[in-house]
Amino acid sequence: MSPEQIVAIIIFVAMFVLIVIDKIERQYVTLGCGVLTIIMFFVFSQLGYGAFSETMNVRSIIKDQFWIVTGHASESVTGINWATIIFIAGMMIMVEGMAHSGFFRWLCLKLAKLVHYKPIPLFVAFMIMSSILAMFIDSITVILFLAAVTVELARLLKIDPVPMILSEIFCANLGGSATMCGDPPNIIIGTSMHYSFFDFITNTGLIALISLVLIIFYFFWIFRKKLIEEEHMTIDTSTIPEPSEAIVNKRDFIFSSIIFGLAVVLLITHSMTGLTVATIGIGIAILTLIVAGKNALTILKKVDYKTLLFFIGLFIVVGGLEKTKVLEVMANGIGHISGGNPYIVVIIILWLSAVASAFVDNIPFAATMVPVIIGLSGGHAPTAIQKDYRHVLAWTLSMGTDVGGSATPIGASANVVGTSVAAKHGYMIGWGKYCKSAVPATVIVMLVSMGVIFIRYNKEITEVINSIAK
Repeated sequence: MSPEQIVAIIIFVAMFVLIVIDKIERQYVTLGCGVLTIIMFFVFSQLGYGAFSETMNVRSIIKDQFWIVTGHASESVTGINWATIIFIAGMMIMVEGMAHSGFFRWLCLKLAKLVHYKPIPLFVAFMIMSSILAMFIDSITVILFLAAVTVELARLLKIDPVPMILSEIFCANLGGSATMCGDPPNIIIGTSMHYSFFDFITNTGLIALISLVLIIFYFFWIFRKKLIEEEHMTIDTSTIPEPSEAIVNKRDFIFSSIIFGLAVVLLITHSMTGLTVATIGIGIAILTLIVAGKNALTILKKVDYKTLLFFIGLFIVVGGLEKTKVLEVMANGIGHISGGNPYIVVIIILWLSAVASAFVDNIPFAATMVPVIIGLSGGHAPTAIQKDYRHVLAWTLSMGTDVGGSATPIGASANVVGTSVAAKHGYMIGWGKYCKSAVPATVIVMLVSMGVIFIRYNKEITEVINSIAK
């Protein structure tokens, strides 16, 4: 191993450790490590300006293919993934516009009223709503508003909000795995490999749907005693506010709903229209700000710029690993451990992703593993068989990183937000209480994922085995 590779690994490990310790804000950690990467590899090494330019990847933004895909897009995961950053920024602006109009609180109250405020239907309905919203909106935002409304309803109905919050967190992470825009790791995987919304929904979406049915039954089963007791309680609904009271501005509410619907349509059809996620993100952001009018500046101020900076620093550090061929070594290592057996590779990636994401942020892990699975499946010029195999590994990585983070209170940002909202209102959810319900649920989804992948993609995996044998 070369000195450059050793330094790259040290910087990367230091970044991960600092993120886990959480004493320094994570955007400062990744940006600081990104600067170190630039200094160490692109100034004081033989990599030079060319490697620096490829890692910053600014030139990609001015290319037509970045905004509109007119032909076959070549795969590229080098450097900063600006498509991911621009898309997330645009969706953040849209979500802030929706929140400003009272959309999320209205939706929660409306759904609660539709099920007549009954604890068991409410419990199931909020799990389903959490999953569906997280398919299109960042799970952090979904849980931020959903947990707050859950606490409000629980106090009015005199029920315990903790079972609902725990199930909502898990379902938000599960729902996010179903689509390209549902969770940051999927955005990274999708933009790096040029997958569409339809690609995700027909692959990870199927796994998420099967898992959701089982998870609803699972959470009902473990909390059944409390839920059945609450179901027989007398509920005074006169103190509960009407859904219409949640709407801050009727005009903004209508327009934000239309913009959200437009975003969903554009994301579903972007493989047909040729519009990239970067174009969709920036277009939706502009529409939101135009509709907001004088409130546009307020919405822009609420955007989570720290997360965007976090991504930039992260991509630079991962770019350093790629340029020094550390990721190539990782791919070769997994290939060696598995003996080249695709089934074992799938098992390693799925469970490694799940376990790692339970304790460290799944975003940097996904960004690191994308070039690794490309290396495992033929590099940047794969054969048809290797390309099919790459798809299998991509869906495996997606499920492992998205759902694996659900297992612990720190595994995903949505977990941290949900437990923090509960604690803020006096409902403490410690590691024991959280993991008691979340760990078995995570194992269930991982087993479902592994089973579906092996059954559905058996042909692709078998073809790889046969090609190796030849």
